[in-house]
Formats: sequence, structure tokens, C-alpha cells
Amino acid sequence: MANATITMDSPSVAVVAAPARPADDAFNLPKVLAFLTMVFGMFMAILDIQIVSASLAEIQAGLSASADEIAWVQTSYLVAEVIMIPLSGFLGRLLSTRILFTISAAGFTAASALCSTATTMDQMIVYRALQGFIGGGMIPSVFAAAYTIFPPSKRAVVSPMIGLVATMAPTIGPTIGGYLSDTFSWHWLFLVNVGPGILVSIAAWTLIDFDKSDLSLMKKFDWWGLAGMAAFLGSLEYVLEEGPTYDWLQDPTVFTFFVVMVAGALVFFFRAFTAEQPIVDFSAFRNINFAFGSVFSFVMGIGLYGLTYLYPIYLARIRGYDAMMIGNALFISGLAMFFTAPISGVLSRKMDPRLMMMIGFVGFAAGTWQMSYMTADWDFWEIFVPQILRGSSMMLCMVPISNLALGTLTPDRIKNASGLFNLTRNLGGAVGLAVINTLLTKRSDIHYAQLADHVRWGSGAAEKMLQNLTAMFQAHPGVDAEAAAISKMAGMVHQQAAVMAFADVFYLLSVLFVSLGVCAMLMRKPPPDAGGGGGGH
Repeated sequence: MANATITMDSPSVAVVAAPARPADDAFNLPKVLAFLTMVFGMFMAILDIQIVSASLAEIQAGLSASADEIAWVQTSYLVAEVIMIPLSGFLGRLLSTRILFTISAAGFTAASALCSTATTMDQMIVYRALQGFIGGGMIPSVFAAAYTIFPPSKRAVVSPMIGLVATMAPTIGPTIGGYLSDTFSWHWLFLVNVGPGILVSIAAWTLIDFDKSDLSLMKKFDWWGLAGMAAFLGSLEYVLEEGPTYDWLQDPTVFTFFVVMVAGALVFFFRAFTAEQPIVDFSAFRNINFAFGSVFSFVMGIGLYGLTYLYPIYLARIRGYDAMMIGNALFISGLAMFFTAPISGVLSRKMDPRLMMMIGFVGFAAGTWQMSYMTADWDFWEIFVPQILRGSSMMLCMVPISNLALGTLTPDRIKNASGLFNLTRNLGGAVGLAVINTLLTKRSDIHYAQLADHVRWGSGAAEKMLQNLTAMFQAHPGVDAEAAAISKMAGMVHQQAAVMAFADVFYLLSVLFVSLGVCAMLMRKPPPDAGGGGGGH
């Protein structure tokens, strides 16, 4: 039975349905089953961000798309999802968790089926946008439920579970996607969601009963705030995704979206602080732990999505791996996360969470620091230890960050705060990918120019290598040996410049995460019994 909680520190006083805290520490079986249903739904939604990343070439061939168009298979999903995530807090209060999650799961399943039927790139973009927007409602709902229906004593079990899903799903996405497209066809990247999605929808409607709807909120729905948020976040995601490719504001389309982004931001933030019932309530940022936790979540997004992008692109460009080989290589991080999850749960009960975060950040930095010494010969075993450090460190960070950020908020703030918390992680990933792409391009150009200075006529080593390459190609009749040798040498210089650019990015990520390890101690340790479900500030 839900009880009414009066929110006094939000922009307006509102009666919000909040679940009662369990009377004892025993797990309630129906709630556990409902929560596991939600966790699986969230897994599908997050997995689909990256499940296509290793199979874009197959989708491009199947839809006869250009190299520029195919990127929108991911971009359209992310743009739509990033709009829904903060909106889900309001919708959860308006409709209830049960209705919102069931609609999200069923809509996500239907959109997945539509994606598998796409025959043109335009259809795929529309269907992926629908899939991302509707499915995005599942992600914050799980975080909100974890901190409202379970007592703090159960966080050691619940937090690692959602942390594992949030970090492992995008990590193993390329692995699962590579296997499906290689074994069957790219259509199965989406068809794989249909069966489980139907089961999740039925289970969600049957089992979830955490709170009640408040349809009176519809009378105060902030349509201007919604329009501003959609324009702001959608355009921001587009600018960050396409900017590195088209030289940022030099491109007319990117510049247009930048203008829309600024205008949308002005409307959105004005309405957020003046509307009677804003789409997004920023009052959670008054809690210092939530504010710091959101910053850490943002940087976690950079590490999570940044490395899920960097490793495959290195293995494909430098080592020539196909989708299946890339997936197998990245699976090591997923295994590390899986085995570290229970350990992080135990440590969260025995160790200062700030210390856990510091160890995790430093461990992550150690892995990227090792990668900063990479060469073009690095293969599976050279990146084996960095992959383990990446996976295990992510889990050590994710659990305490979630507990510290959401564990000291009152129940009436949890739904909105969960949306904001997840939004910061996705925005961190978008910003991280944009910065990483820009750095790879700029640093590669710089290193190429420096290397080219040493590969000129008059350089003994360069001339000797050119002679050896020319002699090698002379063994092949009908080949212009000298032109082939020059082309081969230019390719070697480009490859070396790219490897050095990758190393630079890994080095900068190391500095970033070491700095976070130091900043982790600035957070305030919450009392053991605080947290969603009725905890104090």
C-alpha cells in the first residue's frame, strides 16, 4: 500500500505517491520478481545502443546506405533516448511505474520488430528513433525502483545488479551483435529483442505494483518545457555526434542544430525554474552527493562509451579484425565486470564508498595508462590486462557512485533524480565520443606531419626502406613497383600516426581518471541507514 509524501522543497508543493519502506530486511518475493523483470528490460534497452556497432558494415550493405548515412543507425537511437530519459521522471509520477514500464517494454519490442523489416535507410532511422525513445523510459525506472522498494541493507545485492547491467550491456553489445550478424544476418540484431520483450511486457504488467499514478499532473503539463528539452538535448546529441566528422560549426547543418540547441536550452532551463510543474526538477542538485555523483556519472559515461568505441576502432583499423573477432576481444571486459559485481557488493558493505570509487578510478587509469604504450603490433593478449582493469574498475566505481548519488535522496525526488543521473552518463558518453573523435583526427594529423618530416628524400633510413619495398614489389609482374612502394610507405606512416593518436587519447583518459580518484574523497559519506525509501539528505 503506497503512502503519501509531501514534497516541500520542490518548486511546488505536490502530493507524490511513494512506496512504503519494508518493515524488515527480508526480500519481498513479488517485488524481487518485478525488479528482476525491470532489470532485464533495462539490459535490452542499454544493449541496443552498442549491439549494432560491430555490424554497421553489414547493415550498410543490406540497406544500400552511404558511409555518412550508416552512422545514423546509432545516432538516431541515442538522440531519441536522451530526450526520454529525463522525461521519464515526470511520466513515472503521472502514469505510475507499472504503466510507464509496460508501455516502454511493449513499444521497444514493437520498434525492434520494425527495425528488422527496414528496407531503406530512412525507415531504419525512424524505427531506431522510436526504439530509443520508447525504450529509454525503462532505464531510469530501474534505478528509481532500486532505491525505493528495497531497504538500504539490501543495497549490497541490488546496486551491483543494476551497476552490472548498466556497464556490461554496452560493453558486450558488440560481442552479441557480431555473433548474430556473423551467424545469421543483421536483422537478428533487432529480432533477438522480440521474444524476451513480449515476456518482459507481460511480466511488468503482472508484477509491478510499487506506486500509483497521479493523472492530475497532466493539467499542469509543461508543453513548452518539453519542446525546449527536446530541441536542446536532441540538437546537442546531433552536434556532438556529427561535429567531429564535419568540422563542427563550419558545416551549415551542424551550425543550424547548434542554434536550435541554444534556443532550446534557454526555453528548457527557463521553464525548469519557473513552471509550476516542470518537466525536469533540478532540486536534487541541492544535495551535494547527488551533484558530485552526477559529475562522476558523466565521466563514467566517457570511460564506458569511449572505450567501447576506441577498442573496436583500433582493432578494425589497425589490426583488421572483423565483427566477430572484435566481439570476442571485448568480451573479456564483460567477464571482468560479471565476476567483480559480487565483490563490489560485499565491499560496499565493508568499505568507505569514496575509497571504493578512488580504487576504481585509479584502476581504470592504470588500464588506459598501459594502453598509452601501444604499438601497431598489439593484439588480443596485449590488451588483455587493460580490458580486465577496465571491466573490474568500472564495477568498483558504479556501485558506490549510484549509492552516494541516489542513496541520500528522499523518495519523492528519486524518480526525477534517477532520470537526471542516467542522463549525465549518456551525455558523458556523447561528449566523450565527440572529444575522442576530434582528438584522434587532430593528433593523427599532427603525428603524420611529424613522421613525414623523417620520411623524405635525403633520409638514409627512408630511402633504404623504399628500396627494399620496391625490390619486394618487383617480384610481382605487371605492378608498378616504385609507385606501390611509395603507397605502402605512406600507408605505414598513416598507420603509425593513427596508433600514436590512440596512445595520446588513452594517456589523457588516464589523467582524467586519476584526477577523479582524488576528487572522490570530496563527497560526503552517507549514514548507513540513509537512502531512497525514506532516507534523509
